[in-house]
Amino acid sequence: MWLEVMLLSSFVLLTLGGERAQLLGGFKYFALNFLSSLFYLMGAGLLYGLTGSLNLADLHLRIDQVEPTRTSVVAGFFLLALSIKAALFPLFFWLPASYHTPPLPVAAFFAALPTKVAVYALFRLFTVLFYQEPELWHRLILWIAGFTMVTGVLGALAQMEVRRLLSFHIISQIGYMIMGLGLFTPLGIAGGIFYIVHHIFVKAALFLVAGLAQRLLGSFHLEELGGLYRFRPYLALLFVVPALSLAGVPPFSGFFAKLFLVVGGMEIGEYAIVGVSLLVGLFTLMSMMKIWREAFWKPLPQERQEALLRASVPRTMVVGTALLSFITVFIGLGAGYGFALAERAAWELLDPSDYIKAVLGGGR
Repeated sequence: MWLEVMLLSSFVLLTLGGERAQLLGGFKYFALNFLSSLFYLMGAGLLYGLTGSLNLADLHLRIDQVEPTRTSVVAGFFLLALSIKAALFPLFFWLPASYHTPPLPVAAFFAALPTKVAVYALFRLFTVLFYQEPELWHRLILWIAGFTMVTGVLGALAQMEVRRLLSFHIISQIGYMIMGLGLFTPLGIAGGIFYIVHHIFVKAALFLVAGLAQRLLGSFHLEELGGLYRFRPYLALLFVVPALSLAGVPPFSGFFAKLFLVVGGMEIGEYAIVGVSLLVGLFTLMSMMKIWREAFWKPLPQERQEALLRASVPRTMVVGTALLSFITVFIGLGAGYGFALAERAAWELLDPSDYIKAVLGGGR
């Protein structure tokens, strides 16, 4: 139910301003997510018909009594619905078509949170509930994660509009999160959880940097940007920190997030997905270097330099972006403590006996 409440409020936020591009992007967002809600509702209805319950703790105890074939049908509906909401391969095309249209504060919010709610739902359902056939569902999720990473980063490399480039990177980075679920080990799931937290702050910071650049130069297109390193060095710093973190460069949070997933994959011999994740990290760095080259390092024509010097940006926006950038450094420096919390959450997902006891007063 709360997923649908989020859908309605998100649609309103996407269309703020009433411009044609915003209405078109909002329509695509609403149509695809409404379709996913239908699939989710169908899965919930089938699940209730098979078990007589929709309480997750109660379902964990009852699901073993259901025929595996029927359970697989229900799991398929939930995976399809949440794959749309999380923008997983091949159902991601609505995201770059809509996330670049709203005002920048709204875009930063969307980059940080809504898709992560669907990822969270996938983690809950495919650990606490659909855990019986890991060779089927978690293997499929691992393949989806790989294709999501690759298609997202290739889409980003092809873009010259900063918001669309960053939107494709949302898709790519969601692939890393789902990779942790597909590994289905304590270390893999903990790495996925850590990645979710890291990505929230990094992606919001990058969208806000794009907004600051647009305020100064009047465009989101890389061909029309330049000179920011020379004339606004503080903005260059605000970009470099989250950009390197997104690419997985130490000592920022993205490095540790990727490290946990890589080690988790190596432990169980999933060398293919580990190789894909490392290659995608390299391509991510390349796309961040493209933004740096075009927006920050490239000389700005003389006639536009004067306009840039006269332009100003809200201090609150700069402070907010700086705070987000600082948080990604803080997460990286405190990665040991953060991972300990993520690992505890992973164990509780894989062994929900304490959760069941708290909800129902009994054990598994």
